[in-house]
Amino acid sequence: MPQDSKLPQKPVALRVVPQPADANVHGDVFGGWIMAQVDIAGSIPASRRANGRVATIAVNSFLFKQPVFVGDLLSFYADIVKTGNTSITVSVEVFAQRMSLAEEVVKVTEATLTYVATDHDRRPRALPPLD
Repeated sequence: MPQDSKLPQKPVALRVVPQPADANVHGDVFGGWIMAQVDIAGSIPASRRANGRVATIAVNSFLFKQPVFVGDLLSFYADIVKTGNTSITVSVEVFAQRMSLAEEVVKVTEATLTYVATDHDRRPRALPPLD
């Protein structure tokens, strides 16, 4: 089983520990729960770039590489990879630190999502210019 030796050396968007309610009876975390956390992590840089509200419009790719277990410390890294007039595409990588005596870090998920900036009526709006 491939293993990454350490976490990326860049800012983390989100960190969370899955609880028993997030998993099946065997302690395997539900994929849907992971997808929701990836969406939250991806929305953080998208909201910052949009300077406000965003809505998820596409999950372009989503790959589960390793299982996630109750008690793993999950770190979500989110980077903007592309912007359009109203849209922001974000790459999200998820790493799990297995909570055991030996430090084990594995990449468990990678995804690409697209968000659109929206106005107060939830209609698409242009992204603000970069300073």
